[in-house]
Amino acid sequence: MIFDVNLSRRMTLQLLAGGAALAARVAPGSAAEQRIDRLIKEARRKGPISQRLDYISGALRGTLYEGYTLIGSPTRAEKFVVRDDAFDCVTFCETVLAAAIAANRAEFDSILRSVRYHDGVVAWRERNHYFFEWGKNNVENKTCRWVVLDGAVEIDKTVDSQKGLSKRRFAMRVIPSAAFLASKSRLAKGDIVGFVSRRPDLDYFHVGFIAFDKSGTLLLRHASLSHHRVLDERMDRFMAANNVRYVTLLRPQEPHAIAGNG
Repeated sequence: MIFDVNLSRRMTLQLLAGGAALAARVAPGSAAEQRIDRLIKEARRKGPISQRLDYISGALRGTLYEGYTLIGSPTRAEKFVVRDDAFDCVTFCETVLAAAIAANRAEFDSILRSVRYHDGVVAWRERNHYFFEWGKNNVENKTCRWVVLDGAVEIDKTVDSQKGLSKRRFAMRVIPSAAFLASKSRLAKGDIVGFVSRRPDLDYFHVGFIAFDKSGTLLLRHASLSHHRVLDERMDRFMAANNVRYVTLLRPQEPHAIAGNG
C-alpha cells in the first residue's frame, strides 16, 4: 500500500547520511545527464507531448524508488539536483515533464527549475513543497493546465505538515474517484493525476502519470514506495487498495505555450 510518506521529501528537513554521495551526482557530465540527453533526443521523434511523456516515462520503468532526493532545508542551502537513477513520485513527474518539453539538455535544466521552484528560483522556500502549489504554479507558468471532469466538487484543505512553512489553506476542485474512473475516454497519456490525501493536514499523498496498456486498460505509471521502483499498475486496483476518494488532473502543454517561462 502507498502511504503519505511517498511525499516525505516535501515534509522532511533532514537528509539521509548519504547526502554527500547524492550531491556528487549533481555534477555536469554525470551518467544521469547522458541518459536524459538520449531520452530528450529520442522523444522529439514521437509526436505531441502526450506521446513524448508516455515514451520517456515508459523508458524509466524499473528505476529505483528513493526518497530524500533533493538537497536543502530552512537552514541548509538549496542545491539544484538532476537525477534519473532514482525518484520519488514527484521527482519522477518533474523529470519526465521537463524532458518531454525540452528540445535539448540546456532547456531541460531551465524547465526543471521552473517546474520544481516558484519562478524557477532555486531556494528551499521557493520549492513547491505542497503538490497543490506545484500544480497551481505550473498552471500559472503555462507548463500545465487543470482538467476538470463532470462531477467535480470543491473541497477546502488547511495544511501544515511541512515544518518551516506557514499554514496554508487551499480551495481544491477535485474529481470523485467513481467519476474519474468513468471518464477514461477523456484522459490522455501523460496526464498527471494527484491523489488527494484523507489526512486533514496534507493535500495529496501520491502522484503519477496516466498510461494505457495495449488493450486500453487505464494504468497509473508512478514511482512506487511499496514496489521500490517505477512501474505501471491498474488504476482501479491502486485506487481501491488506497481507498482514494478524490483526484485532480493536470495536462502538460506543448513547449510553444510556455516560451519565455524557462
